[in-house]
Amino acid sequence: MSVSVMAATAASTTVGTPWINITIFGAFVAITLVVVLRASRNNKTAADYYAAGRSFTGPQNGTAIAGDYLSAASFLGICGAIAINGYDGFLYSIGFLVAWLVALLLVAELMRNTGKFTMADVLSFRLKQGPVRVAAATTTLAVCFFYLLAQMAGAGGLVSLLLGINDKVGQSLVVAVVGAIMVLYVLVGGMKGTTWVQIIKAVLLIAGAFVMTIWVLAIHGFNFSTLLGAAAEAGGAAVLNPGLQYGLTDLSRLDFISLALALVLGTAGLPHVLMRFYTVPTAREARRSVVWAIWLIGLFYLFTLVLGYGAGALIGADRIKAAPGGVNSAAPLLAFELGGPVLLGIISAVAFATILAVVAGLTITAAASFSHDVYASVIKKGKAAPGSEVKVARITVVVIGIFAILGGIGVQGQNVAFLVALAFAVAASANLPTILYSLFWRRFSTRGALWSMYGGLGSAIILIAFSPVVSGTETSMIQGVDFHWFPLSNPGIISIPLGFLLGWLGTITSRTLENPAVAAEMEVRSLTGHGAEGATDH
Repeated sequence: MSVSVMAATAASTTVGTPWINITIFGAFVAITLVVVLRASRNNKTAADYYAAGRSFTGPQNGTAIAGDYLSAASFLGICGAIAINGYDGFLYSIGFLVAWLVALLLVAELMRNTGKFTMADVLSFRLKQGPVRVAAATTTLAVCFFYLLAQMAGAGGLVSLLLGINDKVGQSLVVAVVGAIMVLYVLVGGMKGTTWVQIIKAVLLIAGAFVMTIWVLAIHGFNFSTLLGAAAEAGGAAVLNPGLQYGLTDLSRLDFISLALALVLGTAGLPHVLMRFYTVPTAREARRSVVWAIWLIGLFYLFTLVLGYGAGALIGADRIKAAPGGVNSAAPLLAFELGGPVLLGIISAVAFATILAVVAGLTITAAASFSHDVYASVIKKGKAAPGSEVKVARITVVVIGIFAILGGIGVQGQNVAFLVALAFAVAASANLPTILYSLFWRRFSTRGALWSMYGGLGSAIILIAFSPVVSGTETSMIQGVDFHWFPLSNPGIISIPLGFLLGWLGTITSRTLENPAVAAEMEVRSLTGHGAEGATDH
């Protein structure tokens, strides 16, 4: 390592002035908490707590969806991936954006028409309530847990960077504090408070990224080619070409196909994104909200290209990797390079709000899934006492928060965009096949749904557990051991087709046919919205 790199590495352990960083940061958290408290005054019923009383317009919900979707992976992870891996890092941006077309064309409006609060409302509409709701709740909790890991890893790295904490114990403490704040937000605010935080955060994140993008372009004479040249000079010409992360070998090509499948198909199966469609009054507003989200998200991902290459050019890969939070530190380090401690504090506060808003959305989705699908619908058979469902949801929030903190401590240093790709793989394997079959295949049976959900979920988790992500490489979660036998980092290429295959196989081998009248009713409701506000229990 050269002297200059060593000096840069030493400097990178403390970025800016910790007390300035944390003051801006604390003020931001306080302001958003006030918003949550004000928004939570009307959280009396399950519809208020889960679906914000269906009171948001399409543009408001679209902005909130962008806020929900533009997570730590989008800002911290993708900027870092582009700074380190160049062209191959931008593939995450492309995959995350294209995925919205699948969600728009195949599920958004139909889900809004047939559901009430959760994904399981749609899946159990014409199938057996009990087993399907339990399976849907299981897959929802699994997807939310994987997604939460990414956000907690991002939050831990970000706050550690702000405070100059470079040891594992300190970073673990930071993750615990972040988890506690997250639990407080969701306990108090419900979906309405969470939605307002997501709207505020989306506006600030896109505005902050826009300012930094203009700044980076201004330094390079508003010439994108000059910026790419500077990035190539700092990180080598390879950052401009495909193959730095994927494509050099047959195995990495296969890994890329697996990642692409997970990213493109995963969004339409993400429970916390699907749940957002229930916060609008009509299916038309659901469609409008997705169109708004696509524009906002697409604009933001264009900014990540400039910010990623800007971080590579102005900071360099070695300094980024050496900072607390590793690859995820590229965007905050770039903010400090451009505008000193004030811009760093603002951008970091926005990034933290990003994580907080996404975590709140994930947690409330997981809590709603357990309390609405398992407790109210299966255990109490639809006869839960008034208020008890929301009480169970709040208890679930605390339990999920504890698991998220423990998991977040375990995945410190991992690229958050990569961790989110695993969540997308689980969602695409466990949820998407059942959603599409339920909406478009009249013959689809309860056995097909259970085989698809449990088979897709189980195969994705097993392949991740025995992949290089967990053991066997220098960047694995568990160091010093090697029990991996699955060579790919993302399981999508195996688990997604398997989820579809098991759904089909379970259905054609099922002896009991579902009620064709209910299947016809679901088809009419999904296409027209007729009766969408009615009960979904059959």
